[in-house]
Amino acid sequence: MSVEPSVLAVMILIPLAAVRPLPAQAADPNMSAEERAHVVKLLQDSQKEYLSYIENVSEAQWNWKPAPDRWSVGQTAQHILLSETALFGAMERALAAPANPDWEKSTAGKTELLERVMPDRSHKAIAPESLQPQQALSKAEVIRRFNELRAKTIKFAQETQAPLKEHTWEHPFPIFKTLNAYQWLIYIPLHNLRHDQQIAEVKATAGYPK
Repeated sequence: MSVEPSVLAVMILIPLAAVRPLPAQAADPNMSAEERAHVVKLLQDSQKEYLSYIENVSEAQWNWKPAPDRWSVGQTAQHILLSETALFGAMERALAAPANPDWEKSTAGKTELLERVMPDRSHKAIAPESLQPQQALSKAEVIRRFNELRAKTIKFAQETQAPLKEHTWEHPFPIFKTLNAYQWLIYIPLHNLRHDQQIAEVKATAGYPK
């Protein structure tokens, strides 16, 4: 029995269409429920740790420096405060910028990189001058300002419905470069935890006031 050419073509095309790969789905630029819970927990845990490290520090301990070129507990605590303002601002600038059509590629793996690199104090970095403590703030003032800032950050993380991942802003360090707004957000508690370690190092240094 002969088969008409048109019927034969249909018979060939049907199986070919069945195995043709579907177009890749675009990634969701919104935080997942798991990501939101993760960043909120990091913010809360790092706040609790930070306060536990400084709340019972005396004025002498607050101002004591292990060496002329090293920060005191008070200076480190103030750096954490200054950095939260700067990092939240970078996240806001990312959100204010147009959506980056290349966000998936340019920010791929950066969240994992931040979570791996930031807590590792075996690799030191010099803070930009704007984030170096220039004036001596009292412990009470630092704690007050920090708690106000952190409440704002946690509220944002809990409530935002913005598509954080498709909005990006450049980091000055080449290792990070393009970060999306979610990555700028999670940077805040990771940076906090990094410098909590620094406070602990100062308190463990020989000569620290008792």
